[in-house]
Amino acid sequence: MGLVVGPLCYFAVAVIKSKFGYDDSLDAFGIHGIGGTWGAIATGLFASTAVNEGGANGLFYGNAAQLSTQLIGVVATIIFAGLATFIILKVISIFTDLRVSADDEVIGLDVTVHGENAYAYADSFGGSLTREVKSPSAAAGSALKQSY
Repeated sequence: MGLVVGPLCYFAVAVIKSKFGYDDSLDAFGIHGIGGTWGAIATGLFASTAVNEGGANGLFYGNAAQLSTQLIGVVATIIFAGLATFIILKVISIFTDLRVSADDEVIGLDVTVHGENAYAYADSFGGSLTREVKSPSAAAGSALKQSY
């Protein structure tokens, strides 16, 4: 099970996330969603009463019904999580925006949302370092200054 889940989660984070371009800064879906789904399915494959007398055998130990039980559980969980997330986001969106502006993302949320720099850098003479960042919504040729 472990030999499969590592590459599977890596593929979800490195390939699927970049291909579909969804926003998952902590890779929660790629790790917990994909890894958990594999774990639930693998339980239906590898479960054994030799390990847990109170449990059931999986497909590889003669009980195909356990795999179908696990698959039903996976599908039900995906539907429940999707609907619950949709409802929660709809309620939150009544009170506030769900996403910051493109300018705020370029400048950085530490500055625009929290009002501070997470990483304060200084040059060797004690002055602050700044760089110009092109704003996606700013007029052509203008730039934002970001201090370090």
